Amino acid sequence: MASGHTVLMRLVASAYSIAQKAGTIVRRVIAEGDLGIVEKTSPTDLQTKADRLAQMSICSSLARKFPKLTIIGEEDLPSEEVDQELIEDGQWEEILRKPCPSQYSTIKEEDLVVWVDPLDGTKEYTEGLLDNVTVLIGIAYEGKAIAGVINQPYYNYQAGPGAALGRTIWGVLGLGAFGFQLKEVPAGKHIITTTRSHSNKLVTDCVAAMNPDDVLRVGGAGNKIIQLIEGKASAYVFASPGCKKWDTCAPEVILHAVGGKLTDVHGNALQYDKEVKHMNSAGVLASLRNHDYYASRVPESVKNALVP
Repeated sequence: MASGHTVLMRLVASAYSIAQKAGTIVRRVIAEGDLGIVEKTSPTDLQTKADRLAQMSICSSLARKFPKLTIIGEEDLPSEEVDQELIEDGQWEEILRKPCPSQYSTIKEEDLVVWVDPLDGTKEYTEGLLDNVTVLIGIAYEGKAIAGVINQPYYNYQAGPGAALGRTIWGVLGLGAFGFQLKEVPAGKHIITTTRSHSNKLVTDCVAAMNPDDVLRVGGAGNKIIQLIEGKASAYVFASPGCKKWDTCAPEVILHAVGGKLTDVHGNALQYDKEVKHMNSAGVLASLRNHDYYASRVPESVKNALVP
């Protein structure tokens, strides 16, 4: 045990290294050429070899180091012996040099729930839209998302052979978010980011009600939140029950740490305790600024259709 460091900061420092390892696995599967695609519930709900290996790597690495954690991963995998080469036992020392927010300094391992999406944006991954892909590790305490790590395996992948590939963003509420440059959409502009592959009438009605100047349709919840914090979009609008807790836990932390807000379409905070249902059944509404403006424009017909 590393003495002197709180459980939370040790967990975040480990999750950073573990997310980087998962990003390496995601890149390796593409490079090897066999994605091993299987359909889960529909042609847009896919799982690949990268989803499976990255989840085994993340969950096993976390469980070895923090055996009392509750870990909830997207993929329903059989329990089997995990290859040692999938295990990451490192930690990002820079995180351990940061102070733990005082409200979290006495948290015990068994009080934390970790939500894992080993490969967010799987459909886009299979179609070669690699900058949509993220690895998400979110950490919750008393039902609230308090820390998160997002790895982008293919950040910079179009920047040429000399560019460093991949990036990891992390944050803790009360401390901040790190690994990116915060930018905002110009004042008065309403640029909406929404789903690329899971649209329906509710989604399009809700987006139209925002009176957008532009609409971006991209894959991955992690990717959409990154668009908000990097000034590419002003709000993420998804009026549908397709999104799950492992999609939103880590991204919500990064957004909240820089003053943004993520709720359902009714304006309710999302809950992340271990007993909660996995589906975000009342959709997702997120923005870096002016959340009340976007929440006020959600049509009553959309609210009535999406029950929390």
